Amino acid sequence: QVQLVESGGGLVQAGGSLRLSCAASGLTFYAMTWFRQAPGKEREFVSAISWSGGSTLYADSVKGRFTISRDNAKNTVYLQMNSVKPEDAAVYYCAAGRGGTEAGNYDYWGQGTQVTVSS
Repeated sequence: QVQLVESGGGLVQAGGSLRLSCAASGLTFYAMTWFRQAPGKEREFVSAISWSGGSTLYADSVKGRFTISRDNAKNTVYLQMNSVKPEDAAVYYCAAGRGGTEAGNYDYWGQGTQVTVSS
């Protein structure tokens, strides 16, 4: 049974940092991704990483501020969020699939973790 569990969300001050984690079980050789959804907005792509970790993708809005990484020995993917902005506030979801920026490419989704940014 595939399970993705996000953690690490919370309240962060604008300009601060936060690290999200996504623990995966029941799957191997999947690309992983982070999407986010703010109230009243559509879910949007944030970042993705290949199975090997050798290939990464970022949305323009987070490029240079966020870093995605993975530790396959721990079956965990991370999203390091630096220089956080108020517009980064959202529920962040991790997902597993074949990669890319389209939500439809990902078969398994976590329940989400809330990131709140205070200005």
